[in-house]
Amino acid sequence: MDWQHAYKQYLESERQLSSYTVRNYLFELERAREILPESVLLEQASRHDIQGVIAKLHRKGLNPRSLSLCLSALKQYFAFLLKREQISVNPADDLSAPKQAKPLPKNMDVDAVSHLLDIDQDDPLALRDKAIMELFYSSGLRLAELAALDCGDIDLSACEVKVQGKGDKQRLLPIGSKAISAIKAWLTSRGLLAVVEGENALFLSQKGTRLSHRSIQARMKKWGQEQALGVKVHPHKLRHSFATHMLESSQDLRAVQELLGHENLSTTQVYTSLDFQHLAKVYDGAHPRARKRK
Repeated sequence: MDWQHAYKQYLESERQLSSYTVRNYLFELERAREILPESVLLEQASRHDIQGVIAKLHRKGLNPRSLSLCLSALKQYFAFLLKREQISVNPADDLSAPKQAKPLPKNMDVDAVSHLLDIDQDDPLALRDKAIMELFYSSGLRLAELAALDCGDIDLSACEVKVQGKGDKQRLLPIGSKAISAIKAWLTSRGLLAVVEGENALFLSQKGTRLSHRSIQARMKKWGQEQALGVKVHPHKLRHSFATHMLESSQDLRAVQELLGHENLSTTQVYTSLDFQHLAKVYDGAHPRARKRK
């Protein structure tokens, strides 16, 4: 029986996949057949044979995403054969493709952040939004951490904020002078929105309730557009900018880890790549042997 033809019908009829997806799956199967030794049929391939296919494609320069697609196609084909009792074990079941490189978090440079935060308006919503963004950038908070803040979590005299992080772990973070000034300005107007009795949230909506995650994201996007930055502004962008700028200035990875609330140092180390990019730019611009000809 032509099992590849049967598999094609299965993908089209039972799984109802698009013709594009079906074509991709069949292409990957055919590519594997061509790599296998002539004496080995794909339907009879062992785990070692499939490992060899992935290894050869890797040596040819296929990126992790393409390798992952090939392995996924093979796993699903063997699962199809296993279900129809044509094989007794899926040879690709416990194989994994090389990990895809994680995209580096994108940050804003210091001038862009300064421009974003240069808001010269005194209405309550503008004061609130400026305080939110100043606090994000000042202390590197996550969106959920900032949204959950109550008024009692801010100590203006000590310039500190108490944060409930992931896994209910608390941490005490410093707040910069610019953020303190912005928060004080917001607190003078907070009473205008505090119409819900007993609501202790630091940042309130126009209805007097705790400001939602989505509202914070929408307001930051709005300010990015209003300040004509040309990039989408969101909470994580300011958190990334905080981490990158701190690392560029201090070179203290452990301190940045503590400030961000990362449990593992490896999570923070992604910012060393960003820092290297900064150093590389400085090198290219300053070293006499690195300057490019105009």
